[in-house]
Amino acid sequence: MPALSTSLTTETESHPLDLMEQVMGLYEWEFERLGPSEMAAQAPGQWCDYSLYFTWSDELSALHLNCILDLRSPAKRRPAVHELVSLANNRLWIGHFAVDPDTGTPSYRHTLLLRGVQTLPGESMEDLVDIAMSECERFYPAFQFALWGGKSPQDAIDAAMLDCAGDA
Repeated sequence: MPALSTSLTTETESHPLDLMEQVMGLYEWEFERLGPSEMAAQAPGQWCDYSLYFTWSDELSALHLNCILDLRSPAKRRPAVHELVSLANNRLWIGHFAVDPDTGTPSYRHTLLLRGVQTLPGESMEDLVDIAMSECERFYPAFQFALWGGKSPQDAIDAAMLDCAGDA
């Protein structure tokens, strides 16, 4: 995921979702405020369009991101998806993947804790989105391999994590 070419003001005293609106504007992604503490956005990716949901908790002083991959898993493949999520989570430094229990849809989730922060760093908001998109793009092929390619979760992770060297 390329970095933003324009930087936000490094500090602001506005609501975290107001700042996230600025980030979405820099990316030129569609977004909608669903209420004072919720926002939804659509983000184009290499493999699919991602649905991003941001939720602010006054009680926790935390901004939660849920980035949903456009994949539904059939009930018979869900055990493999859960195993794949476990394998993927072992490779993450920040955030985690989860599977919706009703639809079997995988998503990347991360919460940014902001208790005691007087001013919001714009770079942290950008990083939250950049990391989520990078991880979704990195692991999307593994989910595809496991769901529709007939690969075992370990084989799917191994194939998706293959780093190519050189130029073709």
